Parts: sequence; C-alpha cells; structure tokens
Amino acid sequence: MKTRLLIASILAPLLLAGAAPAAGQMKTAVFAGGCFWSVEKFFEAKAGVAKAVSGFSGGTLKNPTYNKGFGQPGHDGHLEVVQVTYDPAKVSYAQLVDHFFRHIDPTDNRGQFCDLGPSYRTAVFVANDEERRIAEATRGSIARALNAKVVTEVRGAAPFWPVGPEHQDFAKRDPNGRYTMYSRGCGRDAAIKAVWAGR
Repeated sequence: MKTRLLIASILAPLLLAGAAPAAGQMKTAVFAGGCFWSVEKFFEAKAGVAKAVSGFSGGTLKNPTYNKGFGQPGHDGHLEVVQVTYDPAKVSYAQLVDHFFRHIDPTDNRGQFCDLGPSYRTAVFVANDEERRIAEATRGSIARALNAKVVTEVRGAAPFWPVGPEHQDFAKRDPNGRYTMYSRGCGRDAAIKAVWAGR
C-alpha cells in the first residue's frame, strides 16, 4: 500500500506537468494589426494560444489610454497591439507570425481597412535576434506570395501597456452588438479574403 502511494505521489506531478505547461514555459509575442479588437479575436482562436491582451506599444507616452477626452486619442505615437501568450510546445513563434500576416493586409501603410491612421499601422515586435530572423524571413515570403511590397514593420520590443478592461475580449463579449456592427461595417473579413485569394 505504501509503495503504491509513493509511486502515485511521484507520478502525480509529472502527469500534471504534462497536462498543463508551467507559467515559465509560456512565451509572449506582440503584434500590431490594426484594431486590437479584431487582432485579439483571431489570435484567441489559434490553437496553442493561452490568451491575447489588447493594448498599446511602440510610442514614448507612458500610461497611454484609449481616449484623453472629447474623443481625442490618449495614445499618440503608440500602435494598437495585442500581447499573445502562447505555449511553444503547441504552436511555434514562426506559426504565430504566419497566422498574423494572413489576417491583415500587409501592403497597406495607411492602417487597416476602415481603421486608418498611424496607430492602426502593422508591425511585429521582436524580443531577440531569433524572433527578428523569423519575422524578417516570413515578411519576405509574404511579399513573394503577394507579389507586392510589404509595409508591415519588424520592430524591436517596446513596453506593452494594456488598455482598460472595457476593451478586453470585446469581440467575445460583444457589448450591445457593437463589435458585430463594427466588423460588418468595416468589411475586414471580406477584405482579407480578397488580399489572400488563391494564395
């Protein structure tokens, strides 16, 4: 009996470790793909992604906010981004970068679809040389696949500032149908299909 209990006590942590990765095994990646509501949505649907958090990055303003008052942005200089937490045992960084590119229009330097302006431009924020190599290689292959100039930037990592809770999981919560109305009006899904048709 004691032997069985001893074996069970040894095996239990190992089985639990296999079932769910420890916090130290998870990694993060940051992407700017236009409206963070939509970017968050398409990353949360990707297998291996534990969570996606909307926010800002790339600017110098500390503690940016969505609005500073009277409808004016409080995140000047920043891009709308999503910080993706993922399990590298289930999805690689290269797969995430490819997934990102195939859910944006990487040839548009004005923003994304109906969201135009500097804060809606696209970028991959890289944390090290290996991520930069992967992002640059993917960027090159996307340019060849589209036979077009890719304007999505590959930038060095910068501080990530999460936006307020009212913007997190916005598509999932869909308060008062606002995301559905926005998504249909913006035409993002149809535009992405047109960009990637036959590729």
